Order: sequence, then C-alpha cells, then structure tokens
Amino acid sequence: MRFRAAPFQNYTARGLLNFDFEMAYGAHFSFETGLKRPVAHTFVCETHMKLGYARVSKTDGSQTLDLQMDALAAAGVSPDQVYSDEASGKRDDRPGLEACLKALRSGDTLYTWKLDRLGRDLKHLVTTVRGLSDRGVGLSVLTGQGANIDTTTSSGKLIFGIFAALSEFEGDLIRERTMAGLAAARARGRRGGRKFELTKNQIRLAQSAMANRATHMAQLCQELDISRATLYRYVGPDGALRGHALKALES
Repeated sequence: MRFRAAPFQNYTARGLLNFDFEMAYGAHFSFETGLKRPVAHTFVCETHMKLGYARVSKTDGSQTLDLQMDALAAAGVSPDQVYSDEASGKRDDRPGLEACLKALRSGDTLYTWKLDRLGRDLKHLVTTVRGLSDRGVGLSVLTGQGANIDTTTSSGKLIFGIFAALSEFEGDLIRERTMAGLAAARARGRRGGRKFELTKNQIRLAQSAMANRATHMAQLCQELDISRATLYRYVGPDGALRGHALKALES
C-alpha cells in the first residue's frame, strides 16, 4: 500500500487536512482530520514489491514449475506474486510475462530463476531489462548464467552493461557476415532473395495462354502448379507481363 499526505496552504474554517491513501494497484480512499496548526511538509511511505517470473517450455506435464517456485520463495517472493507461462522462450505472445511487466512499478524488483526463463535470446533480454531499468524496476537472477545480475546493485549494473555490449557486438558481427556473404555471392553471379515460382519458359507459356480467351484459368494453374493469385502476379488477364515476370526474365 502506498500512503501519501499532501499539504496545502488555505485550510477550511475547521482546519481540516485531507489524507489520501492509494493502494499499489489503483484503489483509493480518503479521510479528513482536524489540525490546530498548518503542516508544511509532504511525506510518502511506499512498499516496494518483489515479483517473480517462472516458465517451462512444454505443456504436456513433463516439466513443472516446482523448482523455480521454491527458488523464488527462498528469495522472499510471495507465491501469489509469481507470474508463469507454459510456452517456448522464442514465443512473443507470453501472457504471463506481459502481465508481470505491466504489474511492475518503480522501485519493484523482478526475480527470475535463470536468465533464459525471461528472454528468448541476448538481444531480447537486453531490450527487456533496459525497459525495466528505464521504469526504475530492478532485476535479480537467482542461479545459472547471469546469476550475478542484480540491477539494484552497482556491480549488477556493470555486469548487465557487459551483456548489452556483447549483444551489440553480436549484432554487428551478424551484419558484417551477412554483407560479406551477399557480396561474395554477387561476385559469383548469384543473387539473394526469394526464388521465383515460375521459370522463364513457364512465364512465356502463361503469357501466351492468358492472351487466348479460350484458356481456362483453373487448367492453366493446375498445369503450372500455382495458385490463381500467383499467376496474376506474373501475367495480367490480357496476357501482359507484370512486375514479377519482368524481374524473373531479367534474372
């Protein structure tokens, strides 16, 4: 519960001061009390929460959250403050993680058993933790790789900074290798990108067939083993070549 008492200069004739109480997640109530003299200060009492996140990859019951729940409880996280998912870490749509991130407030700390429970890769982890840091939320990893990360401490922030630098370095290496590979392929006459659905001969056949009003679309698509939408990407109803066809013929 968060408690706040706000002073004001102009009191009523009875000398009443209004106290506002705000629960951590939105509930609010107030009362008035009589005072004989003005109050010249503001004070705030807040309870910072410990929230936990746990995840298992399989939903067939072969994996349980027991080990993670025990570790979070030992760290002082209440069981009713633990959010969980049964989903692969590669998935973006994890309702438990989304609800957990929404529930966190400035000054709170998120606890997780291992770093890989939270994110699918290093880049995603860095983005998530940076978002928490910007909101004033700490992260504490209890075990495994990254167990020394505790962004509520100076040393933990330093270690996370190293992780962030490694993530950026990894991204740069991937881009450099990709560009080098594309350059080498172009030097050998190869071009990257998606392959065309029709060969040059098939495009000419489709062009000739579409120019003939007696052509049956279904038969032509079946013969070329393509859908009607794919055919229209290459050739118009009157047999005119379209963008995909021109690119394929130039390749």
